[in-house]
Amino acid sequence: MRFILASANTDKAAEIAEIMADERGIELIARPPEVPDVDETEDTLVGNALLKARALVAATGIAAIADDTGLEVDALSGAPGVYSARYAGEPSDAAANRAKLLYELSTQLLGDRAARFRTVAVAVFPDGREVIANGVCEGVITPAERGAAGFGYDAIFVPLDGDGRTFAEMTSDEKHLISHRGRAFRELQTLL
Repeated sequence: MRFILASANTDKAAEIAEIMADERGIELIARPPEVPDVDETEDTLVGNALLKARALVAATGIAAIADDTGLEVDALSGAPGVYSARYAGEPSDAAANRAKLLYELSTQLLGDRAARFRTVAVAVFPDGREVIANGVCEGVITPAERGAAGFGYDAIFVPLDGDGRTFAEMTSDEKHLISHRGRAFRELQTLL
């Protein structure tokens, strides 16, 4: 099966390709540069993921895979959630997003920093068929950034399934084993 990878985020696209690299029978094709970015106008992760995949199928006639991810922080009533990529405003800036989140949690004790990453991964086919998978990773937000790997909020998120390191302190393989995106795309592979 051939799929166009809908993500315009190069870090995310590389991570998805790594996660799905060993899946036999699935070929991922890079997003064509002539296909314009899709505005994420939906108010749910599944809505945005489907919006992106459907747009790529319409533009290319080839099945597409897309995802949307949100970081949900309990002390912030689930924010930034679906707005995680643009939490500090437009244009999207990961460093500004982390800084804003750390500032908003600066008065919270470590025990009050529960959070989770949630990813929805979808495959959309030209015949209209849609496959939806989910992945969740529970964790806590650190008081300061730690680690140099990864992207987005990785430097301030410690997964509960890990050993106390942030995602940014892990190798890609370590992260993929327990991450929200790893879980979502492994489930999507199973469903396909």
